[in-house]
Amino acid sequence: MMEYRINRRTGDRISVIGIGSAYLSDAGMERGTRILREAYEGGINYFDLAAGNGRAFSIWGEALHDVRRQVFYQIHFGADYSSGTYGWSLDPDTVRRSVEWQLETLRTDYIDYGFIHCQDEEKDWNTYREKGIYRYLLRLHEEGVVRHLGLSSHTPSVIRAILDEVPVDMLMFSVNPAYDCGQGEYANGSTAERQAIYRRCEKDGIGISVMKPFSGGQLLRADQSPFRRALSPWQCIRYALDKPGVLTILAGAQTEDEVRTLLRYDTIPDAEKDYGWLGESMPQEAAGTCVYCNHCKPCPAGLDIGLINKYYDLARYGDDLARAHYAKLERHAEDCTGCGHCDRRCPFGVTQSQRMQEIREYMGM
Repeated sequence: MMEYRINRRTGDRISVIGIGSAYLSDAGMERGTRILREAYEGGINYFDLAAGNGRAFSIWGEALHDVRRQVFYQIHFGADYSSGTYGWSLDPDTVRRSVEWQLETLRTDYIDYGFIHCQDEEKDWNTYREKGIYRYLLRLHEEGVVRHLGLSSHTPSVIRAILDEVPVDMLMFSVNPAYDCGQGEYANGSTAERQAIYRRCEKDGIGISVMKPFSGGQLLRADQSPFRRALSPWQCIRYALDKPGVLTILAGAQTEDEVRTLLRYDTIPDAEKDYGWLGESMPQEAAGTCVYCNHCKPCPAGLDIGLINKYYDLARYGDDLARAHYAKLERHAEDCTGCGHCDRRCPFGVTQSQRMQEIREYMGM
């Protein structure tokens, strides 16, 4: 059964597995339509349309126009397909024509999440505003053509600046263990800066849709992985879904079998999703930091140590809802017996028995 998570800012019920469109056009119309229908019929309802080739849009239009009200589209204000393939433009007329063309080709008259697209440097955001592209996005939002606002970026410092200014409902962010430990082309920001983005989104109810969960496929190959060991798709997906704020993982699919593989995620045993061995490869700054991987389970005293840590971290970040969620847990930090079972099992070097005392004092229960 597909798992769904709620975007607290919009109320949308979103599948934890979504589909990206970077390579969909390679499948062609007939096969591409089957791929998207297989995804939809398997419970996937969230789709990103930053396609690698403009041909993908007619595939989406054919495959999902009859169920348009049951799915969510991310459309990017700044993605340009006038040449046939993906381009990035900050020219307002080009952006307007591109958005109009996308709507027509998709056979729809509205956009679920209209994205401020590809903001990786501060100057990009300055140009986006000065050129009037953000103003155009806001106008369509006011008219109801764009229902919710989104932001796409790989850079924590730029994300922070825009979130301070714009009422973003969904952030598209690159989330995987390589980037979180400073490895890879888009590994922008320190581990602490990236963690702060996750916590801010959770605190403010901003959903995160995850791009590059497999780091362009590099994490799935031992000879390309920075960890010198391959992760499975399940481990990459679980890693991202464990991060605060994350609602959905946007994975590419070029065949029906690849869609079926993604749809199997919920049926895979937890042991096959475990990524605890990454603790041996994480940078020094991440040592001693709980990443909520639940490698410490089962706790002899029945504590959900991952959730207790997550709610504690979020509460310290100012998330009042986290305190409420913590209070509803069946067992709390005060129930820790200090047996050391979790300390011995934690791959990230967290002394959880000591941390439980800290959490007990802070949470006041």
